[in-house]
Amino acid sequence: MLNIADTLDRWCRGTRPFALATVIDVHGSAPLPVGTSAAVDVDGNAVGSMSGGCVEGAVYELCQQVLTDGGAPQRAWFGHSDDDAFAVGLTCGGELDVLVQRIDPAAEPHLAAALDEVMSGRPTAVAHVVDGSEELLGRTMYVLGDVDAIHGTLDDGEVDRMVTAQASALLRAGRTARVEIGGDTDTCPEKLSVLVHVHASRPRMLIFGAVDFAAALSRVGHFLGYRVTVCDARPVFATASRFPEADDIVVDWPHRYLARTETDARTVICVLTHDAKFDIPLLRLALDLPVGYVGAMGSRRTHDERLNRLRESGVSEARLARLRSPIGLDLGARTPEETAVSIAAEIISYANQATGRPLSDGTGPIHGPLVRHQADGRSTPYLAARVGMDR
Repeated sequence: MLNIADTLDRWCRGTRPFALATVIDVHGSAPLPVGTSAAVDVDGNAVGSMSGGCVEGAVYELCQQVLTDGGAPQRAWFGHSDDDAFAVGLTCGGELDVLVQRIDPAAEPHLAAALDEVMSGRPTAVAHVVDGSEELLGRTMYVLGDVDAIHGTLDDGEVDRMVTAQASALLRAGRTARVEIGGDTDTCPEKLSVLVHVHASRPRMLIFGAVDFAAALSRVGHFLGYRVTVCDARPVFATASRFPEADDIVVDWPHRYLARTETDARTVICVLTHDAKFDIPLLRLALDLPVGYVGAMGSRRTHDERLNRLRESGVSEARLARLRSPIGLDLGARTPEETAVSIAAEIISYANQATGRPLSDGTGPIHGPLVRHQADGRSTPYLAARVGMDR
């Protein structure tokens, strides 16, 4: 639901009832992920998309029906029909499980409060019961990450405590996911499926080296939603005028800044200096941190020399295996802008454990393991590995 938080927040402020349709499960090549929502208010105004156009009309009609009936939440399934080319379904061949429910903001003030927190930029997790008893289906509660405060309740007991623990963990990871709660006769006999919608603080992109490649990468990082920091020990280069898209410009030795700044599992570190006096102490520290990605610019010769220096300084082979160098995917990049795209592509691929290979060079779902075509007609899965991520 957080993909349309701005409109839902406005409707809640005006105590305008609406029907909320949420993707609660996905199979195959569905166009949008779990947690995506669309909504229709009492005047017929619609917001959001669930499939890029394939099933929007059917979802709209179902929302209007739920608004009119005012009854219990409804489930709908959308798949692909080979028998009827005009049937409502996903042309991509995927399947969507959708929950549609009526929301009365006056009766659920905590949901309105959660949307206010999201719009203010505070880390927030909204727990949404998407499968379970009729009494709890569709109910919500939320957790604020910065103060670990809980608002709303599902059953005012063990279920609340279990949901809060799961929501807090997903909020720290910055990940929306569906989790199973209960089913244990000793502690919580009722089994629930809860979709945790997460609005996390922006992940960080730390760029070391105030060079032209850094200027281009800071623009791409900003576009991708990162909080971008550019750090360089040379004040003549590390200036706001050279990096207008960066959120922070830091003049300091890179390793000293990294030692004192905040990082987490979503942080990406890009070392673009290719200068040993900066790189070695910085990478020694970076490779020991539980961050999401560490990449370093340089030729293959520079990379080999860098590895030898890092080994001599005591960095283990397991840690060295985390280093993505030369940084970026092989796109034939030459300009700073092309190189920035190459680096961003590798970051996205690495985070999703994807292959980085052309989608046209395979078969199977585009959001699943890619299968390579063989000349002899056989198919071989591409294997993606994140080596050495022992955190």
